[in-house]
Amino acid sequence: MADQLSRVFAALADPTRRDMVARLTGADHTVGELAEPYDVSLQAVSKHLKVLEDAGLVSRTRDAQRRPVHLEAEVLDLMTAWIERYRRRAEERFARLDSVLAAMQDDAEGPTQQEGTAS
Repeated sequence: MADQLSRVFAALADPTRRDMVARLTGADHTVGELAEPYDVSLQAVSKHLKVLEDAGLVSRTRDAQRRPVHLEAEVLDLMTAWIERYRRRAEERFARLDSVLAAMQDDAEGPTQQEGTAS
C-alpha cells in the first residue's frame, strides 16, 4: 500500500496530470481528447497517462476503435483514507493544545475575589 500511495502522490505532483485526473472525474476521454487543452504532443500526453496508469489512477479500455482512459476512483479513496487518518491526528493534537492554553490562561488570571468585604 505504501508503495502505491507513493506512486499516486508522485504522479499527482505534476499539475498537468492533476488536471487530467480532474477532467476524468467528469467522463472518460481518449488520449486525443485529453491532449486538446495542452500545448504538448500526443506523445507527451501518453507519457503523462503512463505515469497515471502505473500509479493505478487510470486504466485504458477498448471500445470499438476508441481507447478511452478511465479514472480508477478507488485509488482516490486510498489517498483520502490516508489523509483523513493524519488530519484526525492533527485535530486531536490541536484540541489538546487548546486545552493546555485554556488551562494556562485560567492559571494566569488567578482566582477571582468576591466584591465587598465582610465586616
